[in-house]
Amino acid sequence: MKLRTRLTVLYGGAFLLAGSVLIAVVYFLVRERLYATGLTRTDAAELGSMSGAQLPPDKDTVIALVNSLIERQDATRAATLESLLVWSAVALVLVGVFAVGFGWLMAGRVLRPIEAITETARRVADRNLHERINLAGPGDELKRLADTFDEMLERLDRSFDGQRRFVANASHELRTPLAINRTLLEVAAARPDPDGRVGDLTANLLAVNVRHERLIDGLLTLAASENPVPRPAPVDLADVVAHVAGQLTGEAVDAGVTVSVDASPAFTSGDAMLLERLVQNLIANGIRHNTKGGTIDVATTSEDGKAVLTVTNTGPHVPAYEIPALFQPFRRGEGNDRVESARGVGLGLSIVDAVVRAHDGRIEVEARDGGGLVLRVELEGEGRR
Repeated sequence: MKLRTRLTVLYGGAFLLAGSVLIAVVYFLVRERLYATGLTRTDAAELGSMSGAQLPPDKDTVIALVNSLIERQDATRAATLESLLVWSAVALVLVGVFAVGFGWLMAGRVLRPIEAITETARRVADRNLHERINLAGPGDELKRLADTFDEMLERLDRSFDGQRRFVANASHELRTPLAINRTLLEVAAARPDPDGRVGDLTANLLAVNVRHERLIDGLLTLAASENPVPRPAPVDLADVVAHVAGQLTGEAVDAGVTVSVDASPAFTSGDAMLLERLVQNLIANGIRHNTKGGTIDVATTSEDGKAVLTVTNTGPHVPAYEIPALFQPFRRGEGNDRVESARGVGLGLSIVDAVVRAHDGRIEVEARDGGGLVLRVELEGEGRR
């Protein structure tokens, strides 16, 4: 039951209870007052005990008249009390209905600031830390709560912005010396090497340098995808999948993995470069964490106004409890180790998750019975963002 409904029920119940108590008090007060005045049977008895000298000759007629008056008086009292009780109950019900409706409106008005706080918290959960409540009104408990929430968001926003700037700046600073190292190593590799030792060392250093460049590039992409897309443009996931699958054909052949594509039009709005990186990471992850002779099935479609990308790959068995950890930076399967390997730098699915969130999308991952994963990405269709 919603809080607004509970408050309305409590308010209406309290009103009906108070009204019932008030009716009961009024009923007993009126009853007491009615029976405190007027003729009674005692008066009739006293009249009957009087001597003939004290009463007119038609004594019996007077006594009968008094008894008749008493009966009519008692009937009037009973009818008055019954009418009082009935009409009071009717009035209580009518006013109670009005009170419940009024309570519903008042509960909605009181809870409106909480709704604003909830909506802001929901948007903040999507990494939109620039949102603020800015609740107007008197400085009551809700206003203080909203202001405290805004102050917390301000600190979080500054913290996340500082973290993103640090990652981006550090990555940019590291790219320059890595590029210089790669150039020097390529120059050294081009020189004559009679015994081949310098060539082997140069090749190994070049491989390490390439891995570090890939790591820096991944960090830059991860930092860029932590914010909402500033200027979304129409993108067809089918075109992106066809382009990326063609680029990774050589790597798939070398790994002994077959990639099949079933690309139907799936239009969305977003950053084409980030979406290309998303598809590339999903397919590359399926190739590098597959088995010899394995397969990868990539499909795009439109469902209920959403652009859907599904990547299904074979490979080693992944326990269900390990799937959430795959999206953490520098995590991989096979025990979720943090040791660098030839399969990558451990940022692939982290970047995928960040890109999906930047596009207000959703990603679902489940383990296949025979090993491998099924990854399903849902993005808002074009024009719905």
